[in-house]
Amino acid sequence: MTTSLAQTKLKTHDSRLTTFQLSESAFAYLLNLPAILTVLLLVAYPIVDAFWLSLHRYNLRRPEAYAFVGLQNYVDVVTSGEFFPSLSVTLLFTFWSTFGVLLLALGMALVANEHIPQRPILRALILLPWAMSGVVTALMWKWIFNPNAGALNGLLYSLGIISHYRSWLLSPDTSYLAIISANVWNTLPFSALVLLAGLQAIPSELYDAAKVDRASLWARFRHVTLPWLSQPILIVLIVQALGGIRIFDIIYLLTGGGPGYQTTTLGFAAYITSFVSTDIGRGNAWAYTVALLTLVIAIFYMKLLYGRGDIRS
Repeated sequence: MTTSLAQTKLKTHDSRLTTFQLSESAFAYLLNLPAILTVLLLVAYPIVDAFWLSLHRYNLRRPEAYAFVGLQNYVDVVTSGEFFPSLSVTLLFTFWSTFGVLLLALGMALVANEHIPQRPILRALILLPWAMSGVVTALMWKWIFNPNAGALNGLLYSLGIISHYRSWLLSPDTSYLAIISANVWNTLPFSALVLLAGLQAIPSELYDAAKVDRASLWARFRHVTLPWLSQPILIVLIVQALGGIRIFDIIYLLTGGGPGYQTTTLGFAAYITSFVSTDIGRGNAWAYTVALLTLVIAIFYMKLLYGRGDIRS
């Protein structure tokens, strides 16, 4: 009887162990519950709340007029006179910033990958702009473009390129170029590091074989370097494009969206609507328009990235 009781207890213990093993996934979710709740409170809730506000008429100057209007705010955004100019500025800014960063980063990565004595110093200098925040970068470039004592005016005037100091940030012809230059300088290091890592992953045997075949420098770059850099380049394009669409700090501190609406992007228009006009409902509609455009571009790039496969295969 004692043996039978012991066997019964052993079976009960084994069944409990089996139950515990079957609930390992639930136990894992329980361990991650604090992190999940934190993400929901700090990320998911503001996103859902902002979308809910975008479906309402909500102006801080007339809080009593709060009402559900559905997609009317989105219709007002798209049909407003500021939407298509802001969209054009956003897309052009994103295109030229991305193109400039890709071109310069590729050149910097190729130089930094060469076996030269100054390579450690060069790689350290590449990181310098990345160590500065967007606000600090914008203030630095604002001083460079200063119409009275700016470094750019002083340099060009001393070289005889210009005959008088210019207001770079107040001119419709140069304000756009100014914000692109500042953004390229600030975001260049990350792209250069990504491409440099891609260059270091290329097997040296491929270049040795190309040299044996008497391939020119351009042929080696075209048929060896570029194919192996296809995925790092796509990563750079994704990061730069998404960052360009959401740009705000540099425009806010350099030009304030001016002169006129010359440098007003979709993101800056969302800020103006929300915090200057205090139209929270329509401002959130502007913000979600930016989010939708970002999502479309992200999906396009991700399909392009994963559709190419691995160059090693």
